[in-house]
Amino acid sequence: MTALEGELREVVRGDVGFGVTARALLTMDASNYRRVPHGVVAPRDADDVAAVLEVCRARDVPVVARGGGTSIAGQATGTGVVLDFTRYMNRLVSLDPAARTAVVQPGLVLDRLQEAAAPHGLRFGPDPSTHSRCTLGGMIGNNACGSHSVAWGTTADSVRELDVITSRGRRLRLGPDWAGAPDGLRELVDGELARLRTGFPELPRRISGYALDPLLPERGADVARSFCGSEGTLGVLTEAVVRLVEAPRARALAVLAYPDESAAAEAAAGLLPFGPLTVEGMAADLVPSATALPRGGAWLFVETGGESAEEARARAEAIVRAADVVDALVVTDPAGQRALWRIREDASGTATRMPDGREAWPGWEDCAVPPARLGAYLRDFRGLLTAHGLRGTPYGHFGDGCIHVRIDFDLLTEPGVARFRRFSEELAELVVAHGGSLSGEHGDGQARAELLPRMYGPEMVGLFERAKGVWDPDDLLNPGMLVRPAPLDTGLRFSVLPREPVDVAFGYPSDGGDFSAAVRRCVGVAKCRTTSVSGSAVMCPSFRATGEEEHSTRGRARLLHEMLAGEVVTDGWRSTEVRDALDLCLSCKGCRSDCPVEVDMATYKAEFLHHHYAGRRRPAAHYAMGRLPLWLRAVSRTRTAALVNLLARTRPLAWTAKRLGGIAPEREIPRVATRTFSRWWERRRGAAEGSRGDLVVLWPDTFTEHLSPSVGQAAVRVLEAAGLRVALPPTVRLEKAPVGDGRTVALDPLSLLRGRGRVCCGLTYVSTGQLDRARAVMRRTLDLMEPVLDTGAPVVVLEPSCAAALRTDLPELLHDDPRAARLAAKVLTFAETLERHAPDWTPPRVDRPVAGQTHCHQHAVLGDAADRRLRAAAHLSGELSGGCCGLAGNFGFEKGHYEVSTACAEDQLLPSVRDAPDGAVLLADGYSCRTQLEQLAGVRGRHLAEVLADALEAERPDA
Repeated sequence: MTALEGELREVVRGDVGFGVTARALLTMDASNYRRVPHGVVAPRDADDVAAVLEVCRARDVPVVARGGGTSIAGQATGTGVVLDFTRYMNRLVSLDPAARTAVVQPGLVLDRLQEAAAPHGLRFGPDPSTHSRCTLGGMIGNNACGSHSVAWGTTADSVRELDVITSRGRRLRLGPDWAGAPDGLRELVDGELARLRTGFPELPRRISGYALDPLLPERGADVARSFCGSEGTLGVLTEAVVRLVEAPRARALAVLAYPDESAAAEAAAGLLPFGPLTVEGMAADLVPSATALPRGGAWLFVETGGESAEEARARAEAIVRAADVVDALVVTDPAGQRALWRIREDASGTATRMPDGREAWPGWEDCAVPPARLGAYLRDFRGLLTAHGLRGTPYGHFGDGCIHVRIDFDLLTEPGVARFRRFSEELAELVVAHGGSLSGEHGDGQARAELLPRMYGPEMVGLFERAKGVWDPDDLLNPGMLVRPAPLDTGLRFSVLPREPVDVAFGYPSDGGDFSAAVRRCVGVAKCRTTSVSGSAVMCPSFRATGEEEHSTRGRARLLHEMLAGEVVTDGWRSTEVRDALDLCLSCKGCRSDCPVEVDMATYKAEFLHHHYAGRRRPAAHYAMGRLPLWLRAVSRTRTAALVNLLARTRPLAWTAKRLGGIAPEREIPRVATRTFSRWWERRRGAAEGSRGDLVVLWPDTFTEHLSPSVGQAAVRVLEAAGLRVALPPTVRLEKAPVGDGRTVALDPLSLLRGRGRVCCGLTYVSTGQLDRARAVMRRTLDLMEPVLDTGAPVVVLEPSCAAALRTDLPELLHDDPRAARLAAKVLTFAETLERHAPDWTPPRVDRPVAGQTHCHQHAVLGDAADRRLRAAAHLSGELSGGCCGLAGNFGFEKGHYEVSTACAEDQLLPSVRDAPDGAVLLADGYSCRTQLEQLAGVRGRHLAEVLADALEAERPDA
């Protein structure tokens, strides 16, 4: 323990972390920069903050205040002690609907304030796209804005009073009329009145530099307002009184289409007289699919409000009539509006990849110009990009003249970094020439502070330095930001990564085979830190269960980054810190779809475990559950399922088995089927002899084969009722395929003894990082499936996790075998098979509501559109919840995971069951989901195939 750490532990009641994990997690924010802190403190209250400042001032150690860590310019990183307000100082202290104010702590997430204010018809005006995870303290530090700033302004417009502790321990309550001003501030302003009245550009999004002009007497000498946007360099915020605004009762969204972004930009300012709530812009090169948008090359999202839906729609339609557009769409349905807004909110992550997959980075994320000059500025900006051979995708707050953009800078090589500097300098000149601000929302940080003299001139920047000296004479708070800044091209987070690709097992096709590039995908926008999910979203269940950064997708990505860097995490693939952070990753794959940049932590975890345990003894659970297909086949071959079930129900034997197998003692060992699905299949050969429909090959996955054969049996009945011919994969390697007769199950005892008699997706081996075994299993499977690959038959996979493994893990792990991609392309879900190969079939009418959860792998990899349509055709009404069941294959069975597993189930799944209407069908296509429901709720979930098969049986005349 260092002396600094020891002193802090003596005086702080909150958490003090100087270990590898605590430091590695906070080396970066959402910017291009990286700084390694000495340690991290999560203060419990203002007294803790004061104590930290006293200790650090005595030792001349910098202090950096941090909220959600979503800052774009580097201001939430530091080399001293980082104050993490999200753990304890995150409360809504009070809310006064009559006064329309709220008292908040700096770590309170914006969405929590919005949820508390909504029942009173109120809201906090500013709403950055990171509203589900950014904190009020961070918003005040950066003077954040968001899409509704044309109506409700910036955070500074919504602040009434601030409680602040200075670096020398003074506790101040900032407000208007010089309230709380530190000694010397008023004298400084009084001596510079002329400069302050003329030195700031007038535009709605001027965030750069210190906001000293609110201290002018004619502006109320508002010290709280002036403090906003100071990026933690003047004092440490401990509490804030903020204003709330009345939320419109109804909203409508007009989506206006234009030929290109310049036309959209030029039109934006003309819409402001209509009093819209938002005027947001984005171009086609940012949108993966424009099918939900009206035809055009760029769009303005213009939101209107009203006392009723009709009034809001009328205002939106008036804007459409007044706008000169190519096409337009007015949406009043709240769900439809949310879906469209999601496209815009995900842009900060989506924009980090060019259409060709090339990386793009922040750094010039939010310049702002007068709205009337936006069109001209964008044309000049595009020209500057072209001149430097760069590409970017502008989007953002067109109504306020503020543009977000990620640019494909090469920040990995010296020539690329040099071009980054030249472009930054020239762009700063361009912004100033258009009367703009280098920052229009996210602050200057390290990315732009060096260039502030180009915007303000040396005299005004000198005044900023004097103001910093009044507040923080020891330069203790976030040094290197805003004044006396670090150069914009130093401390780049990429500089510490390996220059050559590391040796890995997966192919990482979207990242050029480079694991470092895959890890770089995480830019820190932290969508994984949301504490609630809506719709079918999944990411990140372990963070929602624990609230700990290290158990978020971003936290794990940060630890992998530091592992590759080798400075904080020094033992590479053998790192216990990385292992422990990945331990609570459920491999749900939610991040693969819900993360805007498609970070795939499940794959990274499998990769890490593969290297971490190479040549070493693995945890018992890896042998017990990672090799589950082997054990279940042995039970099947020896026909000892009944004996195994009996032993599993004998308490002392079950306790011993769970202890030896690394299984949580709270778990029950699932029953093994006494007759496998394949044996049932053998006994019914010829049942569909007369069918002339398409041939489909039904995949007998491990769970269907040995644990839930009823699902396979039901699927066969439904597929055959739809007129399809069902076959199972070959069980021996054949030169030519006897596939197509609907009954191929050639048994070869010798082949089975060698473990090569059954196809297997390798899922359990992949999830436990046994990638060499997984590859061997997959290659044997491809050998068996070769005859099928030469047919037009799809491969129907009933277990979503196995289907996802075949679609993604198989081709990515066997990237050198072309057969893998061919098999992956053949994989269909049960619903997809019926939709594509029996399009004229009408499912039986069930006429019941549904409850349950969309399988996380279904959501992340396979998609559930076909399932939704099939349910609708069968008159199964209602929606399934999102999230993850928490069992997640081996995860929930492993010792030490039970508490997190049950917390994940309580997040979405179990509430959906408790709230289910009478007579609801409890759908759960995944074996893990059904097991979790049975063990935690005592109810039986059913695969959709089972529901339809029962309905078919009920429709039979003799039933």
